Amino acid sequence: MSAERQRLLEARDRVKHWKRWGPYLSERQWGTVREDYSPDGDAWSAFPFEHSHLRAYRWGEDGLLGISDNHQRLCFAVALWNGQDSILKERLYGLNNAQGNHGEDVKEVYFYLDSSPTHSYMKALYKYPHGAYPYDWLRRRAAQLGLHEHEPEVWESGCFDEQRYFDVFAEYAKADENDILIRLTVHNRGPEAAPLHLLPTLWFRNRWAWGRKNRARPVIVETGPGQVEATEATMGRWSFTLEGAPPLLFTENDSNDHVLYGNSVGGLYTKDAFHRRVVNGEQEAVNPYQTGSKVCGWYQLEVPAGGSVSVRLRLRAESQAAGGFSDFDEIFAQRLKETDDFYCELRSCTLSDDARLVQRQAFAGLLWSKQYYHYVVEDWLNGDPATPAPPAERMNGRNAQWRHFFTDDILSMPDKWEYPWFAAWDLAFHMIPFAQIDAEFAKTQLQLLLREWYLHPNGQIPAYEWAFSDVNPPVHAWACYRVFKIDWKESGTPDYGFLERCFHKMLMNFTWWVNRKDSAGDNIFEGGFLGLDNIGVFDRSRPLPTGGYTEQSDGTSWMAMYSLNMLRIALELAKVNPTYEDIASKFLEHFLYIASAMNTLGGAGLWDDQDGFYYDRLRLPSGKCYPLRVRSIVGLIPLFAVETVDAEMTANLEGFRRRTRWFIEHRGDLTGHLLWHPADDQNPLGIIALIQPVRLIRALELMLDEAEFLSPYGIRSMSQVHRRNPFVMHVNGDEYRVDYAPAESSSRMFGGNSNWRGPIWFPLNYLLIESLQKFHHYFGDRLQVEFPTGSGEIMNLAEIASEISKRLSRIFLRDEDGRRPCYGDTELFQKDEHFRDYLFFHEYFHGDNGAGLGANHQTGWTALVAKLLTQSGE
Repeated sequence: MSAERQRLLEARDRVKHWKRWGPYLSERQWGTVREDYSPDGDAWSAFPFEHSHLRAYRWGEDGLLGISDNHQRLCFAVALWNGQDSILKERLYGLNNAQGNHGEDVKEVYFYLDSSPTHSYMKALYKYPHGAYPYDWLRRRAAQLGLHEHEPEVWESGCFDEQRYFDVFAEYAKADENDILIRLTVHNRGPEAAPLHLLPTLWFRNRWAWGRKNRARPVIVETGPGQVEATEATMGRWSFTLEGAPPLLFTENDSNDHVLYGNSVGGLYTKDAFHRRVVNGEQEAVNPYQTGSKVCGWYQLEVPAGGSVSVRLRLRAESQAAGGFSDFDEIFAQRLKETDDFYCELRSCTLSDDARLVQRQAFAGLLWSKQYYHYVVEDWLNGDPATPAPPAERMNGRNAQWRHFFTDDILSMPDKWEYPWFAAWDLAFHMIPFAQIDAEFAKTQLQLLLREWYLHPNGQIPAYEWAFSDVNPPVHAWACYRVFKIDWKESGTPDYGFLERCFHKMLMNFTWWVNRKDSAGDNIFEGGFLGLDNIGVFDRSRPLPTGGYTEQSDGTSWMAMYSLNMLRIALELAKVNPTYEDIASKFLEHFLYIASAMNTLGGAGLWDDQDGFYYDRLRLPSGKCYPLRVRSIVGLIPLFAVETVDAEMTANLEGFRRRTRWFIEHRGDLTGHLLWHPADDQNPLGIIALIQPVRLIRALELMLDEAEFLSPYGIRSMSQVHRRNPFVMHVNGDEYRVDYAPAESSSRMFGGNSNWRGPIWFPLNYLLIESLQKFHHYFGDRLQVEFPTGSGEIMNLAEIASEISKRLSRIFLRDEDGRRPCYGDTELFQKDEHFRDYLFFHEYFHGDNGAGLGANHQTGWTALVAKLLTQSGE
């Protein structure tokens, strides 16, 4: 057992709290719903970037390459100034939703390079220009560009030309659970020596200014040259040692009310003091008595051309043994070796050096994207005793129906800048690669969203911060079972307790779906946008301009999949508790009704025999309905509803087997239009699926056609048949149009911030791969099709799944010319030795060339590439 695996066990068994400290600091707290106390809910305007260095946050903290404890009481991050910028660089900058031509977007270059699961070793990189940061250029450039042009990027401003920038590496190593070593290394990549002000900063989150619980203000004081002590009631005393004893600057983490609001009263020492002292030269900005709730060391460096400078720091609880830096380098080297050993255990050593680099950075991004998330909706709606009352409008606005919601947890985020809040269906996908490296964390995360302080009393799982009541695809049961199986395989022991606890709560959520999202009671489901943003003709989260509603191929298919997931879990639990046999029969019945409706209601259900595809159906107030012939991934989601069940699983469940036979013998109206061959004494493996083999083959013909869905880099979210033949519909004099758009969104639907009209998305590709594997598990070589369609090459479905997996991995891997498709035609990232091996894990990818698009650090579900590399190789 590796040392890191041992630490994971110690953390699980609460022997040592190895995860108390981690990369839990957000990268953007401003512009979030939590910090929005406006009447109109415009979070970006309510707390803009321009206020972020002036105004104390209510619900969390942000910083640059930083860490915090698991309740974010004490925080550490890096601050920088190159002598040219207008502001101290304390946090990442980006355009807000109104400024960007495709919505909000971070405008910095930074990378997560490494992390062990307990964060006993971590490494990240930030690239900081020598010259003034191009804030104004980015805003102006975005304003000049239209929806059909890509987002402006910071390197396009020329700020990295001639390599005039610093590489700032932040590394962390834990000597013990409460003893954190910090190494900051600055490389000057430019041709000349350059000055840099490096300000490692330690501060307490402001928990005292809101008039709640009479919290005492914590304090940080200087105790000697390069030495401070930080004290807080619930944490005790902590020492912070800075090598070289730089000058120390102290202030309070309080708002600058004078600058913000013109108030004449307020503290002298405020959150922006280090900016005022270092950038503006205001000596009176910092506390001369060397005390406060925020402190930094002020290193004024001259970094030689091509050279580097390192600074060592140590943060430790007072209870830890005294010591400075004598064992510092030895501990760092040991933790890095232990991290290497841990990842070699994952069988990644069989991959090429380049594939191991991709996988390691994917895991690093996943681990660095854990964030402390604090949001008490009741307090947020009512306001705090020490602050003005919130506007009355919020009582009927966003999240007003979620007063029970209370979080104070570490959560896996899609992206800590663009999406610095959990998203339920994103998190479900995150946990699949997470289970490979830390199954305990994966299980805990999935259970958290089902706990009573998250799950609505009516059974709904909260979607995401901007609108908890929005509806995400119901993938939670799938994720729970997949994590259960991965954990079982890795540990050798099935955690039935985890599976059972999740199952009970998902019963409530399944009931919510059935009661709320089946308007006609005919087992054809809606659900709204279902996380697919602009996939449809209309904004599916709003009333339709035609009136009526959309009967959704994806909504109905997700529910069919959900039924099978719950059936599978019930059968698994029935192996150790026969009580679950009856509920397994209930979910079998649910699936049969949904699948029958999907395939037969009104004739052929949502299946279109002319095209050999499933389509959404528009139902008008008059009762008339017709298909919306948009050939998108919505029509492939029916493939997800498939499970194989072996005879051993049901061998002792005579009641379930009897119920199965009854349906086959007496309800041919339900069973005659789907794929169902139950396992029995003569057939050791059974299968149940929404789609019949003949329809499956027809759908695969389109999915595997390179003129339709199949890209060199995976399955597109929309067929490129719409490049030549867009879907157009006229309603009340307005045109509604769907074109194939392989890159950024060409519509402002959902803010233009993500696009499902052509790009490649990892989560649904992953589910397609898994479904193909399940079909092959049953059919073997009895079912083979052309891959690609029209090529004459015949493959079984497992081989096709593997080929799609490798196409997805190819997005990140160097090709024969040494280029990574994810970086497209950005030569800086393709050729420069200081860029080409650092990876972004984008939100989605260009449907034709594989270039990365959308949020460039959405390593949550895009980290699925790590799992694909493990199971399918390169």
